[in-house]
Amino acid sequence: MIKKIALFAIVILFAIQFIGIDKTNPPIDAALTLDAPEEVMTLLKTSCYDCHSNETVWPYYSDIAPVSFFVAAHVEDARSALNFSQWKAIDKKVKTKRLKRAIITVKNEMMALPSYLLGHEDARLSYEEKVLLTDWFQSELDKLGSDKKNIFFDLR
Repeated sequence: MIKKIALFAIVILFAIQFIGIDKTNPPIDAALTLDAPEEVMTLLKTSCYDCHSNETVWPYYSDIAPVSFFVAAHVEDARSALNFSQWKAIDKKVKTKRLKRAIITVKNEMMALPSYLLGHEDARLSYEEKVLLTDWFQSELDKLGSDKKNIFFDLR
């Protein structure tokens, strides 16, 4: 019985390899992309852009089901939550919410996801990098005229 179950599982794992995911990156309109200081852009591109932009570099394991399904779903969810390739097209009210969420997620080490960090150690942010990012996010909030309520947990 166990051999039949194992054989069935192997057949299913083999069969799902033929279910492809869409790894097409949407076109990038340079007029809409984020424009931030170089040190901020470097951190975002290293730690965030694979999921939160239209510049995803699809890793080799995104070709292997069922991991490919997880990766594709994560990228889709991340882009809908915050897409730096569409930064200038985001409504002011929505951008304010996204910036506040970005501060909270960075300060509370909710991003990058642990599963992403397994294969991308360079995406792990140091304390100083977290401060740089959250300070920049806050400066963007200030430009939008946002108050500072709902920003919990100060790093300093």
